[in-house]
Amino acid sequence: MAGCCDPRGCDGVFGNRFARRVASRYRKRGLGGTEQRIVDFLVARDIMGASVLEIGGGVGELHLELLRRGAARATNLELVAAYDAAANELSSEAGVGDRITRRILDIAATPGQVEPADVVVMHRVVCCYPDFERLLGAAADHARRLLVFSHPPRNAASRLVLAAQNTAFRVSGKTFRTFAHPPGQMLAVLGAYGLSPVYAHQGLVWRVAGLERTSA
Repeated sequence: MAGCCDPRGCDGVFGNRFARRVASRYRKRGLGGTEQRIVDFLVARDIMGASVLEIGGGVGELHLELLRRGAARATNLELVAAYDAAANELSSEAGVGDRITRRILDIAATPGQVEPADVVVMHRVVCCYPDFERLLGAAADHARRLLVFSHPPRNAASRLVLAAQNTAFRVSGKTFRTFAHPPGQMLAVLGAYGLSPVYAHQGLVWRVAGLERTSA
């Protein structure tokens, strides 16, 4: 999770140095492939004048690109403040700092403190949250039109990788953990909130699911 007010160990993994590296990479190379697919999906569904809620957006590459492509404003939620300095620099360089609100808030724990948005984005977030039903339910409840999220596949290879990562975290004394939640169950949670899948990308490392609201 790019920023996961219980930080759940995120503050021990995603610090200022990590944030600066991410911002530097974005300046040099732009979006990565998965990020670009998320942006392309949303732009194809028309985001002109839309409000964006990004959960765990880190330094803000995704919502910066969405603002450039017609979104009106963006709110980013984090569990730690380590990304703020780098994010504020990027938004200032892009000339959109006045259209972005950054908050330290866990939407799954306090959903009533967050305003709904036309578009909800979660990139590499659900895999860092143990209670995916609670997180996705809160996210879906705040999506007026569209929700897009990425997640690792749930297979033998991904489980092996995540197990190795979690062992390394445990040995180094970090409390942060990663998860490969069942894709079908995640989509079922979103479906219970009136969101239907309209896009899917089956990547080897990251999969992307785009959903659209079909009922109130």
